[in-house]
Amino acid sequence: MSLKKRTYEILNVSREKGDLSWWVDVLLVTLISLNALALILETVETVFEQYEAFFYYFELVSVIIFSVEYVLRVWSANAAPAYRKPGTGNLRYALTPMALIDLLAVLPFYLPLLGFDFRIARTLRLFRLLRLFKISRYTKALQHINRVFQDKREELGISLTFTTILLLLASTLMYYAEHEAQPEAFSSIPETMWWGIATLTTVGYGDVYPVTAIGKLLGGVIAVIGIGLFALPTGILASGFSEKLSQEAETACPHCGERLEGSRS
Repeated sequence: MSLKKRTYEILNVSREKGDLSWWVDVLLVTLISLNALALILETVETVFEQYEAFFYYFELVSVIIFSVEYVLRVWSANAAPAYRKPGTGNLRYALTPMALIDLLAVLPFYLPLLGFDFRIARTLRLFRLLRLFKISRYTKALQHINRVFQDKREELGISLTFTTILLLLASTLMYYAEHEAQPEAFSSIPETMWWGIATLTTVGYGDVYPVTAIGKLLGGVIAVIGIGLFALPTGILASGFSEKLSQEAETACPHCGERLEGSRS
């Protein structure tokens, strides 16, 4: 077995508990989880001041490990049939969503070293949060979420389009109903959209609300419509998860739970 293929197998999710690939998975999942915890604790000023050096060196070690992981993943991608051709195959893999997440998770650390404005690099440190998405390689539930969003993207797109149209319609109607009575609160249609979003999502902050009879009637109708409207994507995703779990049950071995050869993904 070539070194490249062996590296690819080690970095792929392990199918057998206790082998080298499994321990690498455990190490990476643990490191990702600790990075998320460190990112949270760094925002606590007293904790950060007391353990600033620890946070710095922990970030340094994490970046080194994640950088090595990224380079090895790109280098060994040719072991996969989809990226078999050297050069172009590696580039195609580097442009996949998960590979881009791997890159963005470490990029903010290197930007100041490359001469970028430190303030920009500091802002981009938010990308460290993307390290949480790296854990989706090892979590079946997150893989299901990704597949459901891919399978239901058309239905979700239609739902989003319908929501946008309804928001524009509701905000326009409410603007003309309330503008004269409340010129400051409903000064324009874009300003009225804040009320539309709060009402359609049934949050209703109460900072902006109709006072005229026609405005109250519109507000009540739009609030009721909003309850059903935001149930649409919920229903789409719920049906998608149900379908995906049913498919997995049909294509899995009843004894060991592994996917049967030749079954559709």
